[in-house]
This record gives sequence, C-alpha cells and structure tokens, in this order.
Amino acid sequence: MIEIIPAIDLIDGKCVRLTRGDYEQKKIYNEDPLEVAKMFAGAGITRLHLVDLDGAKAQHIVNHKVLERICSFTNLIVDFGGGLKSDKDLQIAFECGASMITGGSIAVKNPDIFNNWINSFGSEKIILGADVMDEKVAVTGWTETTDRELIPFLKNYIDKGITKIICTDISKDGMLEGPAFELYEKILGEFPQIYLIASGGVSSMADIEKLNNANVPAVILGKAIYEGKVKLNELSVFF
Repeated sequence: MIEIIPAIDLIDGKCVRLTRGDYEQKKIYNEDPLEVAKMFAGAGITRLHLVDLDGAKAQHIVNHKVLERICSFTNLIVDFGGGLKSDKDLQIAFECGASMITGGSIAVKNPDIFNNWINSFGSEKIILGADVMDEKVAVTGWTETTDRELIPFLKNYIDKGITKIICTDISKDGMLEGPAFELYEKILGEFPQIYLIASGGVSSMADIEKLNNANVPAVILGKAIYEGKVKLNELSVFF
C-alpha cells in the first residue's frame, strides 16, 4: 500500500505552497505550520515532508524552530529538507527532531559531503532529493537546471547505498494536473528495489490510486490537500 506523506513548505515560518518552485507564485495557507501538522496527525497521518524554502534560498537551515515545534508537539515522523549544506545543518535538523533529512542540491554540487552523510548516518536517515525538468536534474530551489541525466544520477547514489528517493517533476509541481506517471514507472523499471517517493502534480484520489496500482511506494501531497482536491478523511483507505 502506498504511503501518504503530506508536505509543509515553509517561508517566514508560515505554511505556503509555490507553483513550479516559483517564489513569486507563493500562497500562504496557514500562519501556523504546527496547526497544520496537528491536523495531519489527527487524521491518522504518520509521516511529514517539511521543506525549508527560506533555507533553500539562504543555503543553510533557517526554519529549524518550526521543525522543533512540530516534532515536540506531534508524533509525526518528519523528513526535513531545504538548505542543508553542512554537517552543522544536519546536526541542527536531527537535534530538532527530524527522523530523516533530504539532500538535493548538495548531492549534485558537493557529492563528497553527501556521500559522507550517507556513510555517517546511514541510508535510513538520508533521502536523495531528485528534482527533475525534462529528465535533467535541477538544483538550488529549482532555479537552476543542470546537464545531469536523471537515471545515471540516481544509479550513482543507489550504488553508494541510497535506498529512498524523492523525485519531483518540476513541470508538474503545484499544477494539480497529475503526477509524472511515466517517469516514475521508468525509474522503478530501472531500480525496482528503491523506496521511490513521488512528488508533484497530485490532484485527486484517482492520481494516488494510479500511483498505488503502479507500485510506487510513497507519494507526497501538498496543494491537493490545501486546495481541497483530496480530503484527509478519504486518505484513510491507504493506512
């Protein structure tokens, strides 16, 4: 059964969503992310994807106090990403209660650091974030597309021990037009052993059911929940 992972994106300590990663297309959904996290937990959700968009811009952890509050006042298992560039950032994230961290740009720009994290903390605590545009890896809060092809990029880190990957198709994110089904099927065809977390574009329960039927292990939901396209009580069929 597919694992349901709601997302909370943070700017100025508030719960927001962007469209295609564009900071100019920001919508605030709640002033208090803890309130949102408690709503998820109350609905039976056990996981949370928490993204520090301020950190992604600043290139270091910013919203760690929000992380700490959510981990202190809910039982959610939180993976935290956005702006994690140094061992100090990781130390702060884990001390504030994160069970896992997600590294995206760092895995492209500073592979030695990212490899060291995998070796030091283990693959259970380190998630590879692969943001994609036209099957090329994007970095720096999606503001920069590289020439790195997705499949070889993933293979490199799977060979180094990565077992969990969040893959976001930027063209789908925040559009409520459906996920990148073909992309996820391609990835699982190449690497059936990985715990692939689909992200971006989910617009309905039908999308989640289709991902589930394609044996995608997990899915991140954001705008679909906040815009009422997917109701929390409907998600209980998956847990």
